[in-house]
Amino acid sequence: MSVARTWLKSGKGEITVNDKPLDQYFSLESARELLMQPFELTNTVGEYDIKVNVKGGGILGQAGAIRHGITKALFLSNPDFRQVLKKAGFVKRDPRTKERKKYGQRAARARFQFSKR
Repeated sequence: MSVARTWLKSGKGEITVNDKPLDQYFSLESARELLMQPFELTNTVGEYDIKVNVKGGGILGQAGAIRHGITKALFLSNPDFRQVLKKAGFVKRDPRTKERKKYGQRAARARFQFSKR
């Protein structure tokens, strides 16, 4: 599970993730495309500077968390964007989380090996 804190301000379109440029932090092109989707939908590419702190999860999970943060920041700055972003499915966060470990067992679903004797 990734957590991203996102700050949006008008500027030239510079994106910094954990104090690194976007291209340096995300080596995968698909991850960069994922977090740019809200800007492409609202036709605001290059209008905002973004500063992001993200932790936890993997590369694509972090990109998804950043996309969610950018989406929320965009419709807070301009409420007209909410309907477009909601229709694309960016407003709802991904509810899937790791299942908790159960007591007396090895993991969430894994069990200790059963021995008859």
